Amino acid sequence: MKKQDVLISGKAKTVYSTEDPDKLIMHFRNDTSAFDGEKIEQLDRKGMVNNRVNAFIMQKLEQAGIPTQFEKLLSDDEVLVKRLDMIPVECVVRNIAAGSIVRRLGLDDGMELNPPTFEFFLKNDALHDPMINDFHIRTFGWASDDEVARMKELTFKVNDILSKLFRDAGLLLVDYKLEFGRDKDVVTLGDEFSPDGCRLWDAKTREKLDKDRFRQGLGGVVEAYEEVARRLGVELA
Repeated sequence: MKKQDVLISGKAKTVYSTEDPDKLIMHFRNDTSAFDGEKIEQLDRKGMVNNRVNAFIMQKLEQAGIPTQFEKLLSDDEVLVKRLDMIPVECVVRNIAAGSIVRRLGLDDGMELNPPTFEFFLKNDALHDPMINDFHIRTFGWASDDEVARMKELTFKVNDILSKLFRDAGLLLVDYKLEFGRDKDVVTLGDEFSPDGCRLWDAKTREKLDKDRFRQGLGGVVEAYEEVARRLGVELA
């Protein structure tokens, strides 16, 4: 399968068309960004690590019955995926208070959230991904009520699967975001699942092993990502 035209060039990935109209190639770049692209750096090996962690996670989810965009790894930093009609909504689950919810609600950082919270955000960098709700989604036609219900169902199922997977690896799944699209009429998990789009802490020390290391200038970003991969048993190049 060969790359053709650039369809999307995001903050950390580029998506290409292929000769098959139903398949795309996703390239994980070494670009690392935060604060809606205000802080950007190149981090060696980061694209490779994220690509391989994402492939590992997506295959685990597929095995557990979650429909995903993933098809197969093509190289260290490229993956073949299904073409989806993406829904412009991010689904966020929080198991532990961190990041924006701490600032918005005045919570203690690290507070256990039981049950976990669920939030929708509009995927729009120019608007800084504002929080939205089911009524916004319905009113503006971003997804049907059935699709909203299905996104929630799948997002919480992912939480059950991955919380255990990470816990068994000595990690806490603090929070994460998912994006979904339509594979014909089937709501399907798209985009990626990597340390770029979730928070992961060491279960004993609560050391951050995710992109907060970049946001907060802690250093050792790729080393932290590699540690996550090592604990999960992901083979790296």
